[in-house]
Amino acid sequence: MAKISINLATGSLQKEEIIVGIDLGTTNSLVAFINPDKEPKVINDAGKGVLVPSIVHFGAAGDITVGNEAKDFLITDPQNTIFSVKRLLGRSYKDIEKHKDFFSYKVIDDDSESLVKIKVGDTFYTPIELSGLILKELKERAEHALKTPVNRAVVTVPAYFNDSQRQATRDAGKLAGLDVLRIVNEPTAASLAYGIGLDPEETKTIAVYDLGGGTFDVSILQIQSGIFEVLATNGDTFLGGDDFDRAILDYWIEKNQLDRAVLLANHELSQELRLKAEEAKKSMSHQSIFNEKVGEIWCTLDKQTFESLILPKVNQTIDCCKNALADAKLSISDIDEVVMVGGSTRTALVKKMVSEFFGKPVHDDVNPDEVVALGAAIQADILAGNRKDILLLDVTPLSLGIETMGGLMDVIIPRNSKVPTKAGRQYTTSIDGQVNMKISVYQGERDLIKENRKLAEFDLKGIPAMPAGFPKVDINFLLNADGILKIQAIELRSGVKQEVEVKPTYGITDDQVEQMLMDSITHAKDDVAQRMLIEARTEGEQITYTVENFIKKHGTHLSVAEISDTQKYLVTLKEALTSGDKDLIHKAIDELNEFTRPFAERLMDHAVNTAMKGKSIEGAVD
Repeated sequence: MAKISINLATGSLQKEEIIVGIDLGTTNSLVAFINPDKEPKVINDAGKGVLVPSIVHFGAAGDITVGNEAKDFLITDPQNTIFSVKRLLGRSYKDIEKHKDFFSYKVIDDDSESLVKIKVGDTFYTPIELSGLILKELKERAEHALKTPVNRAVVTVPAYFNDSQRQATRDAGKLAGLDVLRIVNEPTAASLAYGIGLDPEETKTIAVYDLGGGTFDVSILQIQSGIFEVLATNGDTFLGGDDFDRAILDYWIEKNQLDRAVLLANHELSQELRLKAEEAKKSMSHQSIFNEKVGEIWCTLDKQTFESLILPKVNQTIDCCKNALADAKLSISDIDEVVMVGGSTRTALVKKMVSEFFGKPVHDDVNPDEVVALGAAIQADILAGNRKDILLLDVTPLSLGIETMGGLMDVIIPRNSKVPTKAGRQYTTSIDGQVNMKISVYQGERDLIKENRKLAEFDLKGIPAMPAGFPKVDINFLLNADGILKIQAIELRSGVKQEVEVKPTYGITDDQVEQMLMDSITHAKDDVAQRMLIEARTEGEQITYTVENFIKKHGTHLSVAEISDTQKYLVTLKEALTSGDKDLIHKAIDELNEFTRPFAERLMDHAVNTAMKGKSIEGAVD
C-alpha cells in the first residue's frame, strides 16, 4: 500500500520528504524550502524569527542551548558559549593562531597541524560536533514548522572552503541526522535566488559581494550551460558589520571621554553600548540622526559621521573586489551582474560604493540575509527532480576515500560530487625511516573502513628513508564520465609513483546504496564517537613517540627535573590511552604539551617540529 504524506501546515499532498536548503552562517543560520506555490520561502518557526544565531551554550547541568536563547549567555557565561564556530571548521590551530584573542572560549593548541578542538569544562568538542548542534536545531525548527520529517538538505559554504572544510560540513550534517545531498557555494546559491544560472542557454560573468556580520568575501563566477565556475574569490574572514558597530562604539568612547579599561571590565555596560551601536547603524538606513542615552552616556550619531567612520572598512572590501578581478584576469566591463548578500549590504554607503565600482546597479531586491538559504532551497528542488527544465549532471552515489591510521575512512571524493571529477589529498609517514605505504581504497559513508566497501589496495614502495612527517605523498582520485576511478599515489620528493583503476559501482544495487546511506545517518553519533576516540589515541601515540624521541636526542640539553616531570606526564598519557575516554586523552595531551612547550621551543629542530604534520596512512606502521 502506497504511503501519502499530508503537510499539516499547508494541507497539501507532498512527496515522502521535503529537501530543505540551509545557510550555515558564521553569525546566523537559517533554513528555507520550496512552498506548494513553487516559491522559495524561509522558515520562521513559532515566531522565533527567521535567523537562528549560530551560538551554542553549555550549561552547568549538561544542558545545551542553541540559537536565540544561547545569545544571552555571551555576556553572562562567555567561556561556555561558543560563537563563530564556522571559522574553525576544517581548520588547524595554526590557521587561526593569530586570531585566537577573538574567541572568548578555549581553543586547544596542540602545536600540530591537526584540526582544532574547543574545551568546555573538561570536555573537548570539535567544530563538527558544534556545527552539528546548530544544524540539528535548524532541522528541528523546520520539522516543527512544516509538520513533516526533514532528513535531507542542501547546505551552503563559502566559495573559498577547501575539501576538509566541506567534508567537515557534511559530517556536521550527518551528526544532525541530515543526509547532505550537496554542498553548494554561497555565491552560487545567491545567484540562483535571483534566477541567474537557471536558463541553460545563458552565459554570464557575475560578481557576488557578501558582507556579513563577521566576514566578507567577493566571488567572481562564470555561468555556462547551468554550470557555475568560481573564477576567483577574495575577502577577509575577520571583516564585517561588527566592525561598523565597533567604529561607532570607539567614536562614542572618544566623544564621551570614557575610560576604555573601565568599560572593558564592565561587561554589561560595554555590551549595552555595543548593542546600542548596532541599533544606531541600522537606524542610518531610514534616518539621518540617532540620539539616545545608555545610562548617563550620550549616544549620538549622524549619517555623515557614520559614513566617514565606516569608509576605511568599505574601502577594504573594494580593494578585495579589485584583487578578485585581477585574479580572474577580468576587467570591470566583463562583469554582467552584481549580487548583494549579507545583512551589512543594507548600508547605503556599501551599495553606493559597490555600484560605483562595478559601474552598474546591484541586485539587492531579495532580503540579503535570506538570499543564500533561498538559493539553497532552489538547488534542493532541482535535486528533488522538480524542475524538469534543468539538467541534473551525473553524480557519484557514494563517497570514495582511503584508510588512514586507526582504521578510519578519509573521504577524498564526497558522494553526490558531479562526474567527471578529480580530487586529491596529501599524506605523510608516521614513523622514521618508513619506506613503504599501503593504500587501501574504500567506498561508503561510515567513519570506520570496516563498515564500508573495499575497492582496491596497493603498495607505494621505495619511499626514501626519511624522518616521520618528511615524505609528501599526494593521493589523487580521478573519476571519469564512465564511472572508472583511477587512483594515483606519488611521493613528491622522490617521484616514486603507483596507480590503479577500479569501477566503484560494480556489483552494487540502488537498494544497497540506499541502505548504506541510511546506516550512515542511523549510526552517525556512534561513528563520530568512535572516530574521535581513535583520533585521540592516534594523536596521543604520535605525541608520545615524538616526545620520547625528543628526550633521546636532546636529553643532554634538558635538566634532570625537566626529564623527570616529562616522564610523569608521559605515564599519565599512556594510562589515558588505555582508558577509552577521549576527553581524558585530550586532557593528558594538553597537559604534556603545556609542560614541554617552553623547552621544546628552546631546542626543537625542524625534523621533530614537522613529525606531527599531515595524516599518516594505516599499514605505514606495520
